[in-house]
Amino acid sequence: MEILTQNMAQSLLVAGLLVLVLEVFVLGFSTFFLFFLGLGLLGTGLIFFTGLVADTGTNAVIIVAIISSVSTAVLWQPLKKMQNKVDHKPVKGDMIGHRFALQQNLQLKTSIDHQYSGINWKVSSDQTLAAGDEVEVTEIGVGKMKVRRVET
Repeated sequence: MEILTQNMAQSLLVAGLLVLVLEVFVLGFSTFFLFFLGLGLLGTGLIFFTGLVADTGTNAVIIVAIISSVSTAVLWQPLKKMQNKVDHKPVKGDMIGHRFALQQNLQLKTSIDHQYSGINWKVSSDQTLAAGDEVEVTEIGVGKMKVRRVET
């Protein structure tokens, strides 16, 4: 423990880097708490390293709190916007192009259930299809697939 207090600046820098690595690479930037704590630890380590403030435990706690709070106030909205950005590109998967025969009639604006790979899918189409028609998957969503008749 004495080695950490004697080398407070280096200890804070290493702790800050470890917390940031944990937040970004392990947790995938899912929680901002560790990110702001890591920034506070890094900032405090740099301040202590330059000798602007005496490197005591009390100063470390106070400065980490101040830097974490200020960075939270400044970066919260931009990071929240970045996290809420959603990509609306259509899903490309290996099920697109999958063909199967319908077990029952499928009317416009309705859906039927189809079990595939252990999942009950809601199947819909832009055309009326009869039982026995061979269809091909054209779009895929969460628990939903859109199909069209295969022309033979």
